[in-house]
Amino acid sequence: MGFLEDLDTSDFPNIKEYYKGKTIFITGGSGFMGKVLVEKLLYSCTNLDRIYLLLRGKKGVKPEDRLKELYASECFSRLKKDKPGVFESKVFFIAGDCSQIGLGMSEEDRALIVNRAHILFHVAASVRFDDPLKMAVHLNLRGTKEVIDLAKEVRNLEVLVHVSTSYANTNRTSIEEVVYPPHANWRDTLAVCDNLDDTTLKHLTPKYLGELPNTYVFTKQLAEHVVYEQRGQLPVIIMRPSIVICSVNEPVPGWIENLNGPVGLLIASGLGILRSVYSDPDLLADYMPVDVAIKMFIVGAWMRGSKKLEPTDDVEVYHCSSSHMKTMTLGEIIEHGKEIIKEVPLDKMMWISDGGVTKSRLVYNMKVLILHLLPALLVDLLLSVSGKPPMLVKLQRRIYSANIALNYYLTQQWKFVNNNILQLREKIRIEDKREFSYEMETIDRLQYFKNGCMAGKVYILKEKLEDLPKARRNWKRFFYLDLTLKFVFYTAVLWYIYSRDILPSAVRWASDFLLQE
Repeated sequence: MGFLEDLDTSDFPNIKEYYKGKTIFITGGSGFMGKVLVEKLLYSCTNLDRIYLLLRGKKGVKPEDRLKELYASECFSRLKKDKPGVFESKVFFIAGDCSQIGLGMSEEDRALIVNRAHILFHVAASVRFDDPLKMAVHLNLRGTKEVIDLAKEVRNLEVLVHVSTSYANTNRTSIEEVVYPPHANWRDTLAVCDNLDDTTLKHLTPKYLGELPNTYVFTKQLAEHVVYEQRGQLPVIIMRPSIVICSVNEPVPGWIENLNGPVGLLIASGLGILRSVYSDPDLLADYMPVDVAIKMFIVGAWMRGSKKLEPTDDVEVYHCSSSHMKTMTLGEIIEHGKEIIKEVPLDKMMWISDGGVTKSRLVYNMKVLILHLLPALLVDLLLSVSGKPPMLVKLQRRIYSANIALNYYLTQQWKFVNNNILQLREKIRIEDKREFSYEMETIDRLQYFKNGCMAGKVYILKEKLEDLPKARRNWKRFFYLDLTLKFVFYTAVLWYIYSRDILPSAVRWASDFLLQE
């Protein structure tokens, strides 16, 4: 099946020895996964030579300033404390853009990478589901082609790690660690997007996507074929992470900088702005802690890079997923989240967290109207009266749109077979296990999500843990206020039914109907 099964690794260097003196080129190094990859490489493989990050100017900020902003991230707090000066001496930027021809690099910078690099990590991608086809194609598809073209020129290339997604083949329910047939010709797709106007492309997009749900999945699936064509010619592997969320331990427990996945649901629920989710509560969530995924990348690169390339070598595919173990259902995550929020309430909470998951579109829409929209209108009215700009209705509209956009993923179950990633784990040397072995089976999931909520509170909402006693008192006030309002509401409803003689009339009607039958 692949080179792992019968591969003798006895003469391979250990992981730290392998990375010693190596020059690494990374695209997407400023993203969530990219930051953790850079931090882990510097922290655990400090003897590497240097790392070059492809950075583009963004919102008027120059690449050199973005590099400074990158290091200012809390992601590097451990590195600053334990190994000061390492980042500054070993990390450099290359000005460029993955969506551009030649990666937007200058001739001098390209020559630098061609002559110095040993390892390439292609992590950059647009992960937005609603990107226009042309935009997604240029970044996810053309970007991959340009990285492959660069890799062909690199004189001392030992391995290229291409980061895809477990969801690249969602037209199947059980997905193996193989490259499936393409849904279109990637060269034709590039040509179409380069030559047609945006309006025509918009009309063609549904036809192009076919069975796939969005432009992200479609372009990531085609990008795999750009890579797969290099089997036996380039030392390349494909990593397919599932839903990447907060860390287990590294660089700090719970590290997160976005609201993707279950932790985002818990934080939104803890704020009181998310009280209903349209999904199947029995759906098993396949999530992947970011530090576990990064260890997989680093170990996969070591394995492929330590073996001499043969013309018969396949492109090894690894599912960075948790399908091999019993994970929590979405309903369980939400219910446990309510308990976590009691322990780690949020300072900015607007109401008590009392949400739930339903697979009934009717029930979901009713809850959105009663529990999301009406309170948002009331809050915005109060904000307007007090002279502050209204914002909650707009926020609820975004939450509703996001839930609908994720509907495809929140109502279906996939199994990502991950035999390769488990076999890879078995190849890790004893001396490397402490820093590079990855396990999902032994993670205390409740503590894991609690750490994620605490990290979200600190790193995303910018709240302080020392304010927790005050936040807990505030939570209790909201709890009793919510209880009181529920009591008043249901009492009023019952009184209305009683005073209008609705219940006795309904009983008499039912009795008469049954007697007629």
